[in-house]
Amino acid sequence: MDRVLPVDQAADVIASASPSERWRPYRISLAPAKWIWLPSQRTLPNTFVLFRKEIELTRQPRSARGFITADSRYRLTINGRRVQWGPAPCDPRQWDVDPIDVAALLRPGKNVIGVEVLYYGFGDGTWPAGKPGLIFNLTVNDGDGSPKQIISDASWQVTVDRAHRPGQFKRWYLRSLQEEFDARLHPFGWDTPAFVPDASWTAAMVLNCPADKPAGCSYYSGGDLVDRIDPKVSSLRIRQIPRLREIEVPAKRLADAGRVHWLRDPADWFEFRMPHSLRIQREELATPQGELSGTVPIFLAGGQKNGTVPLVTPAQGERTWQLPATPDPRQGVFATFEFAEQIVGWPHFTIQAPEGTVVEIMCQEAHDPAGPAWLDSQHYNWSRFVCRKGINRFEAFDFESLRWIQLHVRNARGPVVIRDVGVRRRMFAWSNRPQVHCSEPALQRLFDASINTLYNSAQETCVDGMGRERQQYSGDGGHQLLAIRCAFGESRLPARFLRTFSEGQTPEGYFLDCWPAFDRLARVMQRQIDAAYWGPLLDHGVGFNFDCWNHYLETGDLAALDEPYPRLLRFADYLYSLRGQDGLLPVENLGIPQVWIDHIAYQKQRHKQCAFNLYAAAMFQHALAPIADARGDHQRAAEFRRRGQELLAATVRKFWSPRRGIFVNNLPWLAEEKTPRLCDRSLATAILFNQCPEGNTAASLRALVDCPPEMGLSYPCNACWRYWALARLGRADVIVRDFRRRWATMGSVVLNNTLQEDWHAAADSGAQWSHCALSPIFVLYDDLAGIRPTSPGFATCQIRPQLADLKDLDLTYYTPRGPVHFAAKQRPGGHHVTVQIPPGCQAELLLPKADGIALPALSPDDPLGLKRFRLTSGVESEFETP
Repeated sequence: MDRVLPVDQAADVIASASPSERWRPYRISLAPAKWIWLPSQRTLPNTFVLFRKEIELTRQPRSARGFITADSRYRLTINGRRVQWGPAPCDPRQWDVDPIDVAALLRPGKNVIGVEVLYYGFGDGTWPAGKPGLIFNLTVNDGDGSPKQIISDASWQVTVDRAHRPGQFKRWYLRSLQEEFDARLHPFGWDTPAFVPDASWTAAMVLNCPADKPAGCSYYSGGDLVDRIDPKVSSLRIRQIPRLREIEVPAKRLADAGRVHWLRDPADWFEFRMPHSLRIQREELATPQGELSGTVPIFLAGGQKNGTVPLVTPAQGERTWQLPATPDPRQGVFATFEFAEQIVGWPHFTIQAPEGTVVEIMCQEAHDPAGPAWLDSQHYNWSRFVCRKGINRFEAFDFESLRWIQLHVRNARGPVVIRDVGVRRRMFAWSNRPQVHCSEPALQRLFDASINTLYNSAQETCVDGMGRERQQYSGDGGHQLLAIRCAFGESRLPARFLRTFSEGQTPEGYFLDCWPAFDRLARVMQRQIDAAYWGPLLDHGVGFNFDCWNHYLETGDLAALDEPYPRLLRFADYLYSLRGQDGLLPVENLGIPQVWIDHIAYQKQRHKQCAFNLYAAAMFQHALAPIADARGDHQRAAEFRRRGQELLAATVRKFWSPRRGIFVNNLPWLAEEKTPRLCDRSLATAILFNQCPEGNTAASLRALVDCPPEMGLSYPCNACWRYWALARLGRADVIVRDFRRRWATMGSVVLNNTLQEDWHAAADSGAQWSHCALSPIFVLYDDLAGIRPTSPGFATCQIRPQLADLKDLDLTYYTPRGPVHFAAKQRPGGHHVTVQIPPGCQAELLLPKADGIALPALSPDDPLGLKRFRLTSGVESEFETP
C-alpha cells in the first residue's frame, strides 16, 4: 500500500481487480493533472468557486474514466447534469480521491465539465481542516486513435459564485455552512455548452502542490486551521467504498401552514435568535393545485399593487400549493411538510415567485403537529434562498437529517407557487438487503427502525447522528459496525472506518476519538486554557481496539488492520504509562484527554474508574493481544496479556467487595458517600471477560436483571453491554422484555422509523431522533439468534439460540463465506429452529439440554455447561430449543 499508483494503473485496478483488492485505499498520483484554484491570495470561509472546462469530441466515447477530488466539497456535472458529490470526510493528510465514469453523459461535439467547489474554511463535523483546491484527471477513449486526457490545469475557466456570499458565517460549532443563495446573482447554465462566459471568468491558478498530495500541502495561504501540511506524511487515497446511491423522496404531505408576524428584523432571529422576534398564526392559507388559475397580482416593495402576471398552471399529479403574497416586510407565511420517515439527504423544492422573494428552509428531526408551529430547535438549521423572477428550483448544497421541512416565505410581491418539496436521499450502496422478519408487529417495527437508522448513520463515515454532529466515533458509536457486518454483510465501510479513525492519533498516542472531524482539534485547544469539559475520549480509544478485533474476527480481513495496528501499539503504550501508584488508570486530572464511559450511568467522575480499568484490562487481554498474535507479534501479545492481568488485579483490589460479591464503583469512598454505587458497564464487562474473582457472577447477574436503584444504567447506545452479559448467562428473557417495553415504544421508533439517542426524547427539541443506538439489531443476531464467529472469517462459529418468548423469527446473517439462514417457529415450551450454514464454515450448536436433539453431540460441554452439537454446512439442520 506504500507505493503510489500512477493514474492509468489506478484505473486498471478499479476496472479489473478482485473484490478484495478493488476497495483498498491505494495511494495515487493524478499527474500530469495540477491542483488549481481561483487566482487569489486568500479564500474566505464558505466560498463557492465554479470551474468549467470545454472539450470537443468527434464521436460518442466508448469510455471516459478518471478521478476527481477537491477541498472541501465538490459537485460535478457534465453538460449540466449532476454526476456526483464528494469527497467523503477524510483526514486532511490522507485525502480521498473519487473515481468517475462519465462516458454516458458525453456526446459528439462540444461538452462542458463543470465543478462547483465549496471551501468550508470553518471546522465541520465532516471536515477537520484543509486548504482550497481542485484536481481532475479524465481519460476519454472514443476508439479512434489515442485516448484523450483531460486534466485540471491553467486552461480551465473559473469564477466566484457570488450567489453564495464569500465569507458567510458559520451555522454552529460543527457545521461550517449556513447557506444563503441569491439566484439573481448566479450564472445559470454555466456548466452547459450553450453558456458564454463573461468577463468575470478567468484562467485557473495552478497551485504549488504535488499531484499525489492533498491541497493542504500547497503553499497557498492557510486559515486558522492549517499552516501547511507536511508532504512527507501525506498522500491522496483512492476512495475505499462505492459511490453513494441517491434516491428522490417526495414529502408525504403538507402538514401545517400559517402567517409569521415579525416584531423585529427577521435577521435578528435567524442570525442571533433574539427573543420576542416573531409571532406565529396558524391558518389554512396554502391553496392546493386544483384551485389555481388566472393571474396573480404583483406588488412593489412598499406593498402597492403594480399589475398582474399570468400564473403557470402546474402539471397534473404534482403536489403543488399556492401561498399568498407577503409584500409587507413585517409579514411572512410558512408551510410545513412531513416525510414518511426520517432520512438524510439534500432537501429541495421548486417555487414560482416574483424576483426578490426570500425563502428560508428549516429542517427538523422531530415535530409534534399539535405543538409549536415554528421549527427552530435544531442547531440553527436553516438555509436561505432568494428567488429570481419565475420558476426557481433550489437544493441545499450540504446534506441534512430530517423528517420535517418548513418553508418560510417573505418579501413576495405576489402569490407564490410551491411544488416538488422533497429530499435527494443519500444511502450507502449496500452489498445485501437486510432480511429480518418477526411475527410480533411491535418488534418488527423496532427492527425496521434499526435498519433505517443505519441507512442514516452509516454512509461514508459511521457517525453517531447526522442531525447534530455527523462525526465518526468509536466506543459507543463503533458498536454499529457489528450491525453493518451481520445484517448487510458489508465489510468495506467498516474497513474504511478503521483506517480513517486511526489516522486521528496525536503525537502523544491517544486518538482524537471522533476523527475525521473538527471537534477534538478544537477541544484540544480549548482544554489548553481550561475552556472545555470535553476532550479526546480515552475510553473510545479502548473501544477502537475492540472494533479492530471484531472486524478481523468477523471478516478474516487482517489487511484492514495494516495501518491501524502500529497506532494501536502506540495507544497501548501511552495508556499503560498513565497508571498511578495504585496500578490503576486514572479518570481525572488527565490533562488534555478525558474519560467518558457514559453520561447518565454515573453520579461522579471518579465512579468511572472501575469500569474504565476493567475495560482497559479486557482490551489488552481480549482484543489487542489476539490481534498481535494474528500478526505474528507474539512477544507483544504476551506483554499485553500481562498488562491486562495487572490492571485487573489492581481493579479487584480497589473495587471488588468480597462481602457483596460484586464490583462497587465507590467502594474506596463508601464511608464518605454512604450509599454503594454500581453500574451496568462494570458488571457486564466483568461477566463478559471473566473478571469476577473465582467466577462469582451471581450478584452481578442479579443486579443486571433487577436494576436496583443504586445501579447506574447506560444510555441507549451503551445498553448493549448489559444485554451481552445477560445473554452470556442465559437471561435473554430480560433482553426481549426490554426490547418490547423500552425500545419498541420509543417515540422515534413509532413516528420516525429510527432509534433516538436518549431513553426520553421530546419532539421540537434538540434531541437526536436518529442515532446509532443499534443494540436491537446486532443483539438480535449475535445473542438472540446467537450466531457468533469463533475464528477469523467465520471459519468456525457457534449458534446459541436464546429466543425467550419471541414469536416467529426469520433472519439472514451475511458472513464472508455466505449467508447463515436462521428461522424459528414458536411452539409450546420453546421453538422449532431451522439453520443453514454456508459451505466452508464449521458450526456448533449450543443448547442448555440434549433431550430430543438428533444431531451429532460434541464433548466436553461448553464452559457454561451448555451441550454442544455439530451442524453440517451446506444443508439445513432442524432442532427444538427451550
